[in-house]
Parts: sequence; C-alpha cells; structure tokens
Amino acid sequence: MAAAGRSVHVRVPATSANLGPGFDTLGLALSVYDELDVTALAPGELEIEVTGTGADDIPRDDSHLIVRTIRHCFDAVGRTAPGLRIVARNGIPHGKGMGSSGAAVAAGVLAAKGLLEGDVDLDDTALLRLATEVEGHPDNVAPALFGGLTIAWTENGAPRHKKLLVHRGVAPVVFVPDRTMSTSAARSVLEAEVSREDAVFNVSRSALLIAALTQSPDLLLSATEDKLHQERRAQAMPETFALVSALRERGFPAVVSGAGPTVLVLADGPGRRLEAAAVVAEVSDGSWQALMLAVDFLGGTVRPAADVRLEADRDVA
Repeated sequence: MAAAGRSVHVRVPATSANLGPGFDTLGLALSVYDELDVTALAPGELEIEVTGTGADDIPRDDSHLIVRTIRHCFDAVGRTAPGLRIVARNGIPHGKGMGSSGAAVAAGVLAAKGLLEGDVDLDDTALLRLATEVEGHPDNVAPALFGGLTIAWTENGAPRHKKLLVHRGVAPVVFVPDRTMSTSAARSVLEAEVSREDAVFNVSRSALLIAALTQSPDLLLSATEDKLHQERRAQAMPETFALVSALRERGFPAVVSGAGPTVLVLADGPGRRLEAAAVVAEVSDGSWQALMLAVDFLGGTVRPAADVRLEADRDVA
C-alpha cells in the first residue's frame, strides 16, 4: 500500500478519437488538460475536490471514475488501495467528444503509478492494459497516456499502441457546442455490419490519413473521408453533421471529434484555422466555441506534487 501522505501531481491531455475514418483505432492528443493532485490517506478515507469544467456533475464518492481506476490498479497488482484525497482542476469539456472519460482513466492509472513508485513498476504496457480494462477500448486512453497520434489495436487479447509524431503543419481547431452527447447514445445508432465497399473505403482513407498527418497535410481533406460512422450518427446530432458538411464543402478537413458533438478541423496551417472559424460563424447560430489548439506530444505525466509546488514557488519569486 502507498505510504499515507505521499502525493503526486498528474496532468493529462484531451483527445480526439476516430479522426474520420479511423473508427475505434486512431486518436490524437490535444492541448487541453485536466490536472490533479492525489494524496494517499489512511485506508477508507476519501476526499474529493473538483473545480473547472463539469465540476457540478462529478460525483464525490466511490463512483468517481478516477477513484475506481486507482483502486482497480492497486487490486490488479495485489496491493491494498489507500484512502485518497483528490484535488482536480478540469479543463477538458465533459460529454463533448474530447475524451474526458479516457483522460480520467489515464489520470487514474498514472496516479496509481506514482503512488506505487518504489514498490511496483507500472511500465507503458501495463498502463495501457490497466486503462483499457477500465475504459473498455484503447483508442482514447492511448493518446491521453502517450501523446501525439496513436494507432491502437488488440493483439492476442492485449491492447497495443504505436505513437507517431504529427507534421508541424497540422493545426487543430475544435468547435465545441453547448450541448453534450453520451458515447453510448452515439454508438446506439451504428449498424452491426457494413458493406465490403464501405470497409475498403475506410481502410484506404485510414492509411492515407496516417500519411497526411505525418508527412503530407495537403492530403487531409481526402484522408478524413468516412463511410462507417459519421453519417449514421447524423440523426443523433444533426447540428454537428451539418457543420461538418458545411466545412468540408468549403475545403476544410472537418470530422466529428470522438462520439461528438464537437467538430474537429485538422487545418494545414494556423491561417486556415481562422478561415474555418469564420465559416462556422457564418453558417451556425453562434453556439460553437472555437478552441485553437496544438497537438500534445508529451501525453500524460505524473510527478511528486512537492516538485510541482516548488516550481510554482520559483515562478512566483
């Protein structure tokens, strides 16, 4: 069990999964973050403080996703979970398709890694496995943990990932609406089977998307075409699909971010992001918030909380 009083600081990025054709496979880490300090307490104690995005809707009991994830990790390695004090500052929008639940799970496994340091070593393989056991699939937790562009798959029942660096010319912008969409609701409209033609189409576009994101951003419009899930989800979020269609008609590589309803544009330069924002202002009702972001290359981090406080004191001084 982690020693009472040990405290770690965790930072995890938002993510956008699917990226158009890469359904349940591709994910991208984005420069919006959740941060939290986790302190080990005496067994049975639990204190949770949350500020920021979605704070009013987050439970303060044993059902909290980070609490459940930390306890899962301790159980998995045969250790008794300590009591927990969690102080979280949320920047990732909740229920908007930017990987908030995946980020919470990633934060939980990283917190467990920090609390277990010196007793149990959780390497990258273990982190991804534990996170996938809680989240159910690796496409969001992989970029939240490791950053950059990730390809996630399952091999012999175990989750795997490959991290790729994104071309410096790729400039993401997300358009976040004021409404939410649950992942389960977005998945409920998908068909269990697809045609061979549509499957081949998405295989080709997914392969092209890897090349576009890593080498040739000029190919992003074609590379983000999809026939598996986005049109089928239109009935659940018509405003999102209408905005994606309007942007693509103007030449912008727009996709549904994760399960939606946020729209992601993978622009091929900062100037194009501003042009995309102008299009959204023109064709929408003004309820979409534009966030000009960068690709996060670092992924989730865990450090002793005392080190973070010391750096903050130095900055103030």
